[in-house]
Order: sequence, then C-alpha cells, then structure tokens
Amino acid sequence: MDVQPETTPGSGGGLDRRAELSEFLRTRRARLKPEDVGLPEFGRRRVPGLRREELAQLAGVSVAYYTRLEQGNGHNVSAEVLDAIARALRLSDAEHAHLTHLAKPKQHKKKPAARSQQVRPALRHLLDAIDSVPAYVVGRRSHVLAWNRMAAALFGDWAQLPAQERNWARMVFLRPEYRELFVEWDQKAADIVGYLRLDAGCHPDDPQLSALVGELSVKSEEFRRLWAAHDVKEKSHGVKRLRHPLVGDLTLSFETFRLVDDAEQSLVTYHADPDTASAEALRLLASWGTDATRAGTTASAPTD
Repeated sequence: MDVQPETTPGSGGGLDRRAELSEFLRTRRARLKPEDVGLPEFGRRRVPGLRREELAQLAGVSVAYYTRLEQGNGHNVSAEVLDAIARALRLSDAEHAHLTHLAKPKQHKKKPAARSQQVRPALRHLLDAIDSVPAYVVGRRSHVLAWNRMAAALFGDWAQLPAQERNWARMVFLRPEYRELFVEWDQKAADIVGYLRLDAGCHPDDPQLSALVGELSVKSEEFRRLWAAHDVKEKSHGVKRLRHPLVGDLTLSFETFRLVDDAEQSLVTYHADPDTASAEALRLLASWGTDATRAGTTASAPTD
C-alpha cells in the first residue's frame, strides 16, 4: 500500500532558530547536577542544573561567550567550541547533531512549496514482497509515505485516513486508538516528539512542520509538555509492546533503515522472536490480511 501525503500550506515561516538554540542549551544545562560532572556543590541554587559559569568552565570558554550562545547567537561559533560544549553537556550523538544544526545551519536551496516526498517504485514493490513483516516508509515530519498490508493489519487501516492524517505525530497524540495500541504510550509519544525535534533542527524554516507543531500544541497538552522539554532522538531500533484489538498483546522488535539515496526517508520493520506468542499472533494477522482492518481485499491504497 502506498500514497503520497498531500502538502498542506504552513502557517507562518517556520520555527525561530535562535529561540530553539537558546532553549535547547538551557534545558540541557538544567538537567545536569554539579556532582554529575565532578564539580563541588555549594550555595543555594535558584534554578535547577549547572550555572552558566560552571558550564563555561567545563567547556573551556568564557562566561560571556557561552552566555551569548545560550541567548541564541550562534553566529561565528566554531565546530571545536560546539564539540567542547557538547562534551560538557554530555550530549548524545543525536543531541550533538541537533546543536550543530541549530548553531550552524546549512544553507538549503528552497524547494517548491507544493513538492511532496516520493517513494521509489522498487521500494513499494519491496514492501509488498515482505508481506509477512509489518513494514512502512516514513519521511519528513513523521509522515507515513507507504506501507504493506501487514502494517495496515497491525497499526490500522491508514488507507481510510486523509493523506495529511497519515502522520505518526497526529495519530499518536490525536487518535485514541493509538493510546490503546501502544502499551508504553508515554514512551512512544516521547519518541515521536524527539524525532520531530531533530527534524526541526535540520529544517527550522519548514512552514509545514511549524504548522504541525502549532496544531498539536493547541490540541494536546501532552505534546506541549514534551515539546517544551527539547529532547531529541534519532530513529534506530528497539522493542515495542502493543495490545492489538484482535490478537492481543505482542512484543515486537523494530529496525529502522535510512535510505542511502534519500536520508529523509526510512524503512521501518517490525518482527517477533521465533516460536513466541507474538510470532503466532503475526502469523494470524497475516492469514487475515487486510480483513483484519476491514480494508477490503485490495493490496494497494488509492493515490491522492
């Protein structure tokens, strides 16, 4: 199954990169305690975390220099200084990349506003071929671009949703059935926001992403709280527990494969360990096929 998402005009010109840089550094500093980085604890602290002068000392830069950076002025900052600050803040690889994108954004050529991401025909054929494994392609802004019948059986009949609603952020935060589907919904929600934050760092001028964040911030208190935390995360691999309305509880491992020719698209697969109840549940879903979601008998979704 596959369909391209329709492009919805964004409201405004995107996210404020300077504000994003400022808040990201502030929240990373706030999560560290002096004892975490080998500094003595002394005096009362009006705010949680390290003081600016302590962070500047750890990074080997002046307090004035770090203060300017935390105020959103990343102009002329060197990669070496960013590396030192990332080490001082104990950033993950994804967080380090996010800091670099915010402080030293790459100049991107403007693309036509109406252009949507395209899934290669060969990749769509691959999705259809691996019909015993739930698999889908996800693109920018956590948008589901293509999927196979097993993904529809496991996650729901995405073909019945309007194109712009086939978005993991909208589904997780705005559709109650996904709160029931993911046993650890809180973790799934945090992951989705982390992916969006990373996307925002790479593309702060994306009006569609800004519109999505604005919509979710208005409609979901949980999203507002997680977005304000400024946590970032890269799609990778792990384990998800699901409670499917037809086959019950499943424990599935997922893998993410970023496309070599388009780093903004990833193939995501789910599988169960052999000889487990989850493996049997997947086999049962496979035997039902699209009937599991009452999507009919056709294997391909209509294109918009």
